[in-house]
Amino acid sequence: MSEENEYLTRIFLEGKEIILIGTAHVSKQSAEQVREVIEAEQPDSVCIELDEPRYQSLMDENKWKETDIFKVIKEKKATLLLINLALSSFQKRMAKQLGTNPGQEMVEGIKSAQEVGADLVLADRDIQITFSRVWHNVGFWGKVKLLMEIIVSIFDDESISDEELEKMKSQDMLNSMLQDFSVNFPKLKAPLIDERNEYLAQKIKEAPGNKIVAVLGAAHVPGIKEELPKEHDLDRLSQLPPKSKITPILGWTIPLLIVALIAYTFYMNPSAGVQQTLSWVLWTGSLSAIGTALAFGHPLAIITAFIAAPISALHPLIAAGWFAGFVQAYFRRPNVGDFETLSEDVLSVKGFWNNKVTRVLLIVVFANIGSATGSIIGGADIARLFLQNL
Repeated sequence: MSEENEYLTRIFLEGKEIILIGTAHVSKQSAEQVREVIEAEQPDSVCIELDEPRYQSLMDENKWKETDIFKVIKEKKATLLLINLALSSFQKRMAKQLGTNPGQEMVEGIKSAQEVGADLVLADRDIQITFSRVWHNVGFWGKVKLLMEIIVSIFDDESISDEELEKMKSQDMLNSMLQDFSVNFPKLKAPLIDERNEYLAQKIKEAPGNKIVAVLGAAHVPGIKEELPKEHDLDRLSQLPPKSKITPILGWTIPLLIVALIAYTFYMNPSAGVQQTLSWVLWTGSLSAIGTALAFGHPLAIITAFIAAPISALHPLIAAGWFAGFVQAYFRRPNVGDFETLSEDVLSVKGFWNNKVTRVLLIVVFANIGSATGSIIGGADIARLFLQNL
């Protein structure tokens, strides 16, 4: 049994009364509605669409200052952090335009839960697990397409009216958006939306008490309504994706094949072997260096990318961007001020390139893209020269 209005859905399930509030994440009106509903309903529990890391970040704005940029690179999280910042920049630009703060409806949910004495439940899946499952699902060209979309979004200066934003709550528009999303990125929809709907539904259902209010992005409400009557395994949904057995094999096989082609060509025609080697070094090194330069890297970071790429491209466990990023961070180490201004700097293209934190991340990503592109072109040229000298 359920009842609905424009932004609120009330469901009675297994002796519990569950109230879903569909919000627009940057809408001032949504934040006010959250407070009003919780005060009126006096629930036993309030569930919010946050995980522990995002909750801590939202409640402690100084959390960025504790970030160790060297640790981020070492743990191979530079790309994920850059994606997270780029995605949040769109939300922050919209919030700034509308005179509110991103996540304000979640803050209101947290404060209101404390005021009415309700249990607070962090109902969303850990963002790192979601990103890992997204990254695993899309494949190589999907990763390239996703990164390009993210980078393009940095340059997007889109504006939207408060009225248009509120329209996003309507059921028809939400379904249309999800359909468009699944067409453009079909492999992203499962981990980013469907699995999180299942996870959120189970956490909401398991929240303590008989009356539960859940504060959610409006796009999740239709899916959660569908998933609430079902049982979902939270352990399964929280698992990191299994490591592919094929990827490591290809990761070693392709470099070994390239080395073998060069070695055999050297044996048959030393001058052609030298040409192959130069082609590999120039394509991988130059494109990786160009990527670093596009991110305004330190001259020594550009040189490092050029030197590291031909070697790292032959080793699946290392990447040119890591070395370039380390050098950049060493000579242009982000300071407290860079972390303090990060939330404002990600609002503009200039800020992304000027802030020392995001510049290091851009260098890691761009150098790796350049190296990967160079590997494809250089590998094809090596094969061409090999066939010519058979």
